[in-house]
Amino acid sequence: MNRLRPNIRDRRTFVHLPAVHAASIQLLSFLLVLGFAYGIARLTEIHLTIPAAALLQGAIAAVASRWRGLPVWWTPIQALFPAALVATLALQLPPSIFLVAFVILVGLYWSTFRTRVPFYPSGPDAWSMVEALLPQDRPIRFVDIGSGLGGLVLDLSQKRKDSAFVGIEVAPFPWLFSWLRSCLKRSGARFLRGDYQRLDFAAYDVVFAYLSPAAMPELWRKARAEMRSGTLLLSYEFDIQGVQPRFIRAPVNGGPALYGWQM
Repeated sequence: MNRLRPNIRDRRTFVHLPAVHAASIQLLSFLLVLGFAYGIARLTEIHLTIPAAALLQGAIAAVASRWRGLPVWWTPIQALFPAALVATLALQLPPSIFLVAFVILVGLYWSTFRTRVPFYPSGPDAWSMVEALLPQDRPIRFVDIGSGLGGLVLDLSQKRKDSAFVGIEVAPFPWLFSWLRSCLKRSGARFLRGDYQRLDFAAYDVVFAYLSPAAMPELWRKARAEMRSGTLLLSYEFDIQGVQPRFIRAPVNGGPALYGWQM
């Protein structure tokens, strides 16, 4: 039986989250630009325009993000955020648009700021590689952690009627979509909503992950602590730094590789 349990060891403190660092950098950049604009106006009577201030703030935030060692994808976000905010305000869009956008983004990404795992959908090439690696001589229990829209779990469940396939997803909208797909297809696949860190890996023969580079060290620690001897950990696209995989499979048509470790 699947069981979710607290795992306090893997919780990160709020102040150490990359999103919190990024927001702090933006705030400090804003204060620097504000002070610069005030000083230059007093000394030269030159007034910094709002678009120019936004561009300057973005440049400072981008440089500071690289200096503080934030993941590389934060650089364009930090650079463009102030200018995008100014442009959006200039358009004078109805407030309801922002509410709808906020609800959609929260439903899709939910706790990405904490887990550091954006929405990464896999595809049929990845599903075929995973299917080829599953043990064929016995029923298995398989879990996809961060199952997204449920494509992999539904595909494998249809092909391997003898086995149990489970997906777990923390974001509400992808989980709801995958659960509805399972119901409509009358599939034997199961979809749980929750954080995989609370899942007991000992209940599964194969654990599949398509997460992000930032999440891989924590995943490895959890797998080593909980997975049984002989079970299989699979990761699509992202390897584990400093840990040699048992095998690497590359798709025939090119694209990300599939990494595997046997416990």
